Amino acid sequence: MKLWHGSKNKNNVHHYNNNRINLIIAIVFLLGGSILYKLYDLQVMKYDLYTALAQGQHQRYSELKPDRGRIFMSDYKQSGEEGGLYPLATNKDFALLYAVPKDIQNAEIIADKLYVIFDQKNIEKEVDELMEKEAADNLKKELDYVGSLNLPDEERLKREAEVKTRQELLKNDKSYQDILNIKREAEIKIRKEEIVKKYLTSLTKRNDPYEPLQKKVEEGDLKNFYALLLSDENIKINPKDLEVKNDSIFRKNSKGEEEEVKISGIAYTMVTYRFYPEGTIGSQVVGFTSYATSEEKGEYGLEGFFNEELSGQYGSIKVERGAEKDMIIVNDREYKKPVNGSDLVLTVDRTIEYTVCQKLNEAVQRHGADSGSVIVMDPQTGAIIAMCSSPDFDPNNYEKVNDINIFNNMAVFNQYEPGSVFKSITMSAALDQEKVTPETTYVDEGQVMVNGWPKPLKNSDFDTFGGHGEVNMTEVLENSLNTGVIFAMKQIGAKTLAEYIKNFGFGEKTGIELAGESLGDIRNLTADKIKEVDVAVASFGQGISVTPLQLVSAYASFANNGVLMKPYIVKEIIHADGTKDITQPQAIRQVISEKTAAILGGMLVNVVENGHGQKAGVKGYYVAGKTGTAQIPRKDGRGYETGANIGSFAGFAPANDPKFAMLVRIDRPRDVAWAESSAAPLFGEIADFLLQYYQVPKERD
Repeated sequence: MKLWHGSKNKNNVHHYNNNRINLIIAIVFLLGGSILYKLYDLQVMKYDLYTALAQGQHQRYSELKPDRGRIFMSDYKQSGEEGGLYPLATNKDFALLYAVPKDIQNAEIIADKLYVIFDQKNIEKEVDELMEKEAADNLKKELDYVGSLNLPDEERLKREAEVKTRQELLKNDKSYQDILNIKREAEIKIRKEEIVKKYLTSLTKRNDPYEPLQKKVEEGDLKNFYALLLSDENIKINPKDLEVKNDSIFRKNSKGEEEEVKISGIAYTMVTYRFYPEGTIGSQVVGFTSYATSEEKGEYGLEGFFNEELSGQYGSIKVERGAEKDMIIVNDREYKKPVNGSDLVLTVDRTIEYTVCQKLNEAVQRHGADSGSVIVMDPQTGAIIAMCSSPDFDPNNYEKVNDINIFNNMAVFNQYEPGSVFKSITMSAALDQEKVTPETTYVDEGQVMVNGWPKPLKNSDFDTFGGHGEVNMTEVLENSLNTGVIFAMKQIGAKTLAEYIKNFGFGEKTGIELAGESLGDIRNLTADKIKEVDVAVASFGQGISVTPLQLVSAYASFANNGVLMKPYIVKEIIHADGTKDITQPQAIRQVISEKTAAILGGMLVNVVENGHGQKAGVKGYYVAGKTGTAQIPRKDGRGYETGANIGSFAGFAPANDPKFAMLVRIDRPRDVAWAESSAAPLFGEIADFLLQYYQVPKERD
């Protein structure tokens, strides 16, 4: 029994030892498996991650940003020779001013000085403009009230004069001006407190290591701010004594040595931004660049259309950190040089652009109009000499624009019913088909019935003048008779007129190098069966829509012996390697014969000499052109707005040897009803300047 029991104990011990060995083996196996898995995970599954982390200790890989291409305007000497190039868009280093809140001392003082340097002038201007507008609105309300009384003209004019005199007297009334000054200071104070509060919020974020205060700070403003911070009641620092060097400001001490200026919690870094030296001039043409992402992106105008070419191509560089933290390029294959963006040289003449834009803004303001646009074109080449829209904006501060519609280039984007300025198109087609001549006559009764329309189509002066009797085609254009162009249209038929209208380029994009170009709308004339009323109203510019660029291109063809040219605004593209793409003028088609163009040109001279276009004339020259007062369709499609119009004038000069074609458009002028008093005078003013600028000899006394 003992032997048996002893054998059992021995087996138990042996079994116990085996279990322990097996456990150890299992643990070793599991540990080994774990290690193998970890090695697999590190060396295979997460190889890329840990390689990148390891390289991060020794290597740096960075994108290299290219310089964005510049946009230049040309300038021409009065001799006609090309002068220099002037940047419309370029790149410039600005300071990005920021705070380190944990290090800020005297946040209230800093906030107040930020306001003084960066906001005070703009706020005072804003309040002054607001008060001027209120005064103008009050005057308008009083005048409108007088007008609503239905007084006899003599009495009304007397009451209006009294209102204006009373307003003028208030300007010299000390008590009244004191009240205005109190109101002004109160308005400024409200705005100042709001701005200073925002600065304080940024300056007192104690857990925030970085808080931007101002972007795109000019060097002068940066010096002024630092000088103001360094000054106190006893010491006044002159900004001229400070010098900006990269991300630091220096000042000479009493020994004449330069020492760095440091202000606790305030610093800046230099950042390259897009810069537009001409400000608002040509703003819709150039567009702007946005910074919604980490990269600049061109928006609208040339910046949008040529964004890819202007952007260039990013490069890259891979470097290793040396023992002394020096950065060493690994090898040539690890360095890819960035390719800078291409430069654009425009056909736009800087002097003309500046003058045209200035005169357009003045005219829009003078007439109390909503907006306006002007295009000046070289009729022989199609090159755009000037293109302006009003209101404009400053591309440097595009984010301050409240209405994004201002970004659209009205000259190519806005399509409208052109009105009587389109009558020249209809007349040119009838002349070209030799169905009428300038001497062809018809009897004008002032109105005419057409199939498909319940009421007669009238001349614009029918209610005051009635019919004109027997008139010829030249007089039709001079007096802008709707019935006359309907007569001319009927001589060639709807299909033929529609074909001419298409050949002039209406209803399709011109292909100019600008973002946002519209097609216009001539669908009423492209149907298989054209309604008689549609072609009748289209003959005098209603029921169809065109863009200003399409219209000026058509008039340029009159000035170019009947040849329609493709409009363009980029003269050449200069690539980073120095190569150039030069734009060659492109003739699209011969729309009307040379003979027709000459005859029509003479008729349009008569419009300026004897007709509604007289205010577009320039003393000493023969100017050809036509007015157009267009009604504005209601948004609900039910007829036209009451008391609202768009005035246009299109033409060219000198008539015998045209140096330019031009389209002027004024939207919703408040003080005049007809284009002969809004668009025509502006055309004449600009034409006078252009003829002098090009030194065109006078044709007559």
